[in-house]
Amino acid sequence: MLRSVMVSPGKIEFHEVEKPELKPGQVLIKIMRIGICGSDIHVNHGKHPFTKYPVTQGHEVSGKIVEVAEDVKHLKVGQKVTIEPQVVCGKCHPCRTGKYNLCEELKVMGFQTVGTGSEYFAVHAKNVTPVPDHLSYDEAAMIEPLAVTVHAVNRAGDVKDKDIVVIGAGPIGILLVQTLKAKGASKVMVTDISDYRLELALKCGADFAVNTKNEDFGEAMLRCFGPDKADIIYDCAGNNITIDQAIRHSRKGSIIVLVAVFEGMATVDLATLNDKELDLNTSMMYRHEDYLEAIELVEAGKVSLNPLMSQHFAFKDWEKAYEYIDNNRETTMKVLIDVNNDED
Repeated sequence: MLRSVMVSPGKIEFHEVEKPELKPGQVLIKIMRIGICGSDIHVNHGKHPFTKYPVTQGHEVSGKIVEVAEDVKHLKVGQKVTIEPQVVCGKCHPCRTGKYNLCEELKVMGFQTVGTGSEYFAVHAKNVTPVPDHLSYDEAAMIEPLAVTVHAVNRAGDVKDKDIVVIGAGPIGILLVQTLKAKGASKVMVTDISDYRLELALKCGADFAVNTKNEDFGEAMLRCFGPDKADIIYDCAGNNITIDQAIRHSRKGSIIVLVAVFEGMATVDLATLNDKELDLNTSMMYRHEDYLEAIELVEAGKVSLNPLMSQHFAFKDWEKAYEYIDNNRETTMKVLIDVNNDED
């Protein structure tokens, strides 16, 4: 028998399951790595409002194809792959117009539908993206969060030669820094209240790192960019303090992109937003083209994922992985679960 992990608030259990049988249009994937993100931790603590418990988690994933349904012609056994975890209706207006990340009935694996936290996982071929063989399974599992940042960058348009602020130096913030620099941004300033994370951001390509516990956000932006300030501000922290910093200190007529998800209701200074004629933009997950671009950036050496890999845990130690994250919040970036570890 095989194992699958089930998560309820504060409780993680393993269940024995049969090896999945393929339906038409599906492939069977031997799961190799699963990355843990902040939303997974919220699920574990019972603080994710859109999750039905118990749930099999896992949405940042890599593996290899071990079986292909007869009607699937573009994928083959042995391919190294990652999975796009969105389950969409295909019928609503966003789906019909190519914006399926905004599907009216969107479900995400590991939250509203079954995730990949099993030794083998059957999934529709349309959700599977091959990755080059020379990418590691660790890297392939991190294509999902990198695709988040690719989509966020593209939401602001052409960033070439732009001066940009990234608020929040967590995994998404630091991946966003690398993506911005890879796509031609001139200078990138990162803010956080953790010196550890800011130092890592500098190592990953940030031009300036500002601890806003020690320096005023607005003064730091003037120091780094001069009186013209920043062309774009990305909020990867998502709280009333950070969105207020972005609105209050932005240059008139510039762009703010909200990447983070607010836990509660936001208090936003709409009067200042209006007075400055700011473009307040948002970013929601990704689409297939963002996955492809993310893979290209890693393959070209323009984005390095290894500096963000904090720790590995065996599949059986899933609960220990969550405990590690809870106890090491500031210094933990990306924790990876080795579901199967028989290959590199």
